[in-house]
Amino acid sequence: MKSAPPTPDDVLRQLQEAEVKFLRLQFTDILGHTKNVEVPRTQFAKALSGDVTFDGSAVQGFTRVEESDMLLSPDLSTFLVYPQFGRDDRERGRVARLICDVTLPGGEPFAGDPRRVLRAQVERARALGLDMYVGTEPEFFLFERDASGAATTVTHDKAGYFDLAPIDRGERIRREIANRLVEMGFEIEASHHEVAPGQHEIDFRYAPALETADRIATFKFVVKRIALEYGLLASFLPKPMAGVSGSGMHCHLSLFRDGQNVFDDSEGEHGLSATAHHFVAGLLDHAEGMTAVTNPLVNSYKRLVPGFEAPVNIAWSTSNRSALVRIPAKRGPSTRAELRMPDPSCNPYLALAAMLAAGLDGIERQLEPPPAIQRNIFRMTVREKRHHRVKELPADLREAVDELEKDEVIAAALGEHVMEHYVAAKRAEWREYSSAVHAWELERYLDLV
Repeated sequence: MKSAPPTPDDVLRQLQEAEVKFLRLQFTDILGHTKNVEVPRTQFAKALSGDVTFDGSAVQGFTRVEESDMLLSPDLSTFLVYPQFGRDDRERGRVARLICDVTLPGGEPFAGDPRRVLRAQVERARALGLDMYVGTEPEFFLFERDASGAATTVTHDKAGYFDLAPIDRGERIRREIANRLVEMGFEIEASHHEVAPGQHEIDFRYAPALETADRIATFKFVVKRIALEYGLLASFLPKPMAGVSGSGMHCHLSLFRDGQNVFDDSEGEHGLSATAHHFVAGLLDHAEGMTAVTNPLVNSYKRLVPGFEAPVNIAWSTSNRSALVRIPAKRGPSTRAELRMPDPSCNPYLALAAMLAAGLDGIERQLEPPPAIQRNIFRMTVREKRHHRVKELPADLREAVDELEKDEVIAAALGEHVMEHYVAAKRAEWREYSSAVHAWELERYLDLV
């Protein structure tokens, strides 16, 4: 039986018992950047009542100057006390945080709040009696800083996949990150060195979609904060270096009804239910449209290239990792669909909302996926791909935004406000990138022409 949600008095008592001196009211802008307003003890009661305002016109994609006042409405179930990361934290006092929904001055939900976008899709699923659970595998790099403290792309080690210390110099940092996350209520399932030098992965247990999105935002903050204590940069950039694997964030998606996994069916093809097949078909059908959300940077598309295990082909499989959607071998409560193209630079709220909207559309329209492809798609010829109806993901951010604008289901899930501001920001990003002169062009052409 679920425990009753905490009240403001409950949270206030916990703040006092933990001797917290500062409370961070955290929210996320449309591009996925975590923002916060920090208040001292004297303002705790005001903060818990949702009376803290901020200037929405100063936040990417929120609102205009003439409509700038906005309120932070804390979700009390997200309360936690941060661990103390270093000497400065111990001297200044303990800090806690609450993740907030953004509202208008009258208390109405703000249409541009990414958390509200995901919550709307969660409620849509619940109207069908379904809850989506998500497990993620976020990857990141650890880089050295130079003598002035500026970031470099010099990796912290030269280790590879599953290597051990001493060649894996990130072992101690990963353990500290895991310990701090456990203190904050995370259930850590695994951590290890990834394929590229300086690349790491820490996995935490699956949870309901909204809770997982909150955890991704918290995870990224903790990783960066602890890396800073070690004099390093933790980067979630998808492809910070050419010639090595990029960082992904595979998402394991499952649907439950009344505590039972509705993807599992021992009598179904591949041990999957009809609902699972419809959900997978929805993911495939909307893959092109949601890529601008799951892979939001110009840099994201330098990861989505053949040769580094990142998917480029819109297909599904129960056995190999070259497909966009993979069904891991476990069945029963662990039956799930692994979506492999997202990267950790995405806004987790918008990305999970897009995934859920795509899957629900497949269920509602009873879409059927093409036959699963069990061979390595990277080695298939163009003719073979055409025979199996295998399309490719967008090749760059411009193409991805074009596909997003054409996808009515994903656009409706994001809502008019988010779509308008998100597309405008991504178009501007592409224009700026396209007009810049890059080092590659100078190296290739300067002497030649």
